[in-house]
Amino acid sequence: MKNAKEETYMQILKRELGSEQPSWKLGVFRVRLPFVHYRFESSEALQAILMCATCLGAIPILTSVLGIPFELAWSMVIINGLLYNMHALLGDPVVPGWITPSIPLTIAYLTQFEMGPVRIQALIALQLLVAFTFLFMGITGLAGKLMRIVPDSIKSGILLGAGFAAIIGEFAVEKGRFNLYPFSIAIGTLLSYFLLFSERFKEMRKNHALVNLFGKYGMLPAIFASIIIAPLCKELPFPNIEVGSFIKIPEFSNILRQVSVFGVGFPNVDLFVKAIPMAIMVYIIAFGDFVTSGALLKEADRVRTDEKIDFNSNRSNLISGIRNLIQGILIPYVPLCGPLWAAVSAAVFERYKEGREGMDSVYSGVGTFRWMTFICVSIVPIVSLVQPTLPVALSLTLLVQGFVCTRLAMTICKDHIDMGIAGVMAAVIAVKGAAWGLGVGIILFLLLVRIKERKIELMEEV
Repeated sequence: MKNAKEETYMQILKRELGSEQPSWKLGVFRVRLPFVHYRFESSEALQAILMCATCLGAIPILTSVLGIPFELAWSMVIINGLLYNMHALLGDPVVPGWITPSIPLTIAYLTQFEMGPVRIQALIALQLLVAFTFLFMGITGLAGKLMRIVPDSIKSGILLGAGFAAIIGEFAVEKGRFNLYPFSIAIGTLLSYFLLFSERFKEMRKNHALVNLFGKYGMLPAIFASIIIAPLCKELPFPNIEVGSFIKIPEFSNILRQVSVFGVGFPNVDLFVKAIPMAIMVYIIAFGDFVTSGALLKEADRVRTDEKIDFNSNRSNLISGIRNLIQGILIPYVPLCGPLWAAVSAAVFERYKEGREGMDSVYSGVGTFRWMTFICVSIVPIVSLVQPTLPVALSLTLLVQGFVCTRLAMTICKDHIDMGIAGVMAAVIAVKGAAWGLGVGIILFLLLVRIKERKIELMEEV
């Protein structure tokens, strides 16, 4: 006689070989609920406990840029964590995140405005413009067409540029976090690379049960190591775990009064006009995430023939647009709302490739992780545990993202011309910004590539 847990498990596994994970169809969306359409994955749940430190890394950004208290910023992070779950819920098979490479550009843009309501209104205007861009691209279907018609050299250049920008930003002489926490970041990054990408480690996992146990948890051991190494090297203080209270309830009244459009007022037209160039650059950067998502999922789909993965860039644009729209109105968020957390998505997909016994569906991995990060950023003892290491956790995820982006960029290129265009374009993106990089990439493509031949190749692929 099967118990209720076993029956539920069998219902979740009720997927025909080679088909999509069961869902409820809602237009372009595919609704999937945890424990109904996909199972709970313990490995991703445990990763989320400490990886939520990166999500909490938005707190110092919000407090310093917007001048708001820690508790209010924490409340905004919790609401942001809840909205992350829209992706797995509505059929987007990725771990969503910030538009991370745009953060330095966004901060520099906002510092042009006086601290207080005006600066918050400037952020609201920017995030709403970004939201409308995502929604327009998704509703019109231009997002999917753009993914198909953009040349491989340009896609590669965007990915490579995002990778360069992420890595260079951490090692920059003046503002890079590596200069502040060298031992924690160096050891944590090397351990992350070894656990996620090492062929030697993959072989070791096959022969040693203990090593295989470490491998199931992605970047978790690296984050945990940083929590220990940072205080021992006197780079960060030891955590002071709070046990007096357990759950943090968001300060909704303060949110409405201090940061939402209902409290600070709706931005005027002038602020929207000023934000247009920045919004364009942000979407160009976010486009790199769609390219990364497609490349990562295509790679995973080739390995896992038991499940058909449906990545729809139009759907991903719509969900990202909805998130930015909600947050632009209620909790304007400096990191903005992006379609992909590349580092964690890569970790989840690497475990997904190991087979159905390890992870039933891609949705069970990404869904479990995001529900658990939402829960964990609300739990006071966990937040107090990881709070001192927030800068290091943010650095680790950026450096892993840099590795993933550069690796994928190189696999996209088809010949030496693609490689050259991608390399030059990436360097310009890292030094001059996304808009300059895209312009250089387009000019080089038009000058160096035979357009007719590429059109024939594109038609054959379609």
